[in-house]
Amino acid sequence: DLDDAKAWLTNTLNVSHETMAALEAYSALMTDEMTRQNLIAPSTAPHIWDRHIVDSAQLLLHTDRTREDGLWLDLGSGAGLPGIVIALLTQRPVCLVESRKLRSDFLSRCITELGLSGRVVVEAGKLESMVATTADVISARAFAPLPKLLTLAARFSDENTRWVLPKGQNAAIELEETRRHWVAHFQIRQSVTSADSGILVGTVKGKAGRAGGKAR
Repeated sequence: DLDDAKAWLTNTLNVSHETMAALEAYSALMTDEMTRQNLIAPSTAPHIWDRHIVDSAQLLLHTDRTREDGLWLDLGSGAGLPGIVIALLTQRPVCLVESRKLRSDFLSRCITELGLSGRVVVEAGKLESMVATTADVISARAFAPLPKLLTLAARFSDENTRWVLPKGQNAAIELEETRRHWVAHFQIRQSVTSADSGILVGTVKGKAGRAGGKAR
């Protein structure tokens, strides 16, 4: 699993030896922190590289990788997935939103120990209380069902913001529920780490009633 994951990162994203070492350091930080808090599902702990690091890194395939100046907003960042992985693989500014104190403290420690200070910040609070700023990319891994997610987070986007949302097996169901209320243009892309999992990729125009017409 580890060798396959590293081969995928090298061959698909051209990850350097230096960046691979940083990902290894991050993996070690997660493993160590698992003795203090339940960062990830215990059953996935032996498979951090494919279940979490590659699973996060693949989101880059659905964004404009030639642009690294725009903000990447990661909602419900938890253990830093995908936000810390994205920060290690790109030069983007990244904001990690995490309301749980133990986890936000862990994220702050990761930022310091991985040399990400100044480019990556932790917003340790509820998304509802954040001052809105427009993100270039918004990610959310197991944060909330899509209709609720858009209600909470649409104010951080404009019509050019790319949303990349790993949704497991529920992607199609959540997308169908969203169409009644939002003008949103999403496609379901298959995850490279699970044949049964989908990633919702697309843009959001606004509320269906205000934007006119129905979402497609």
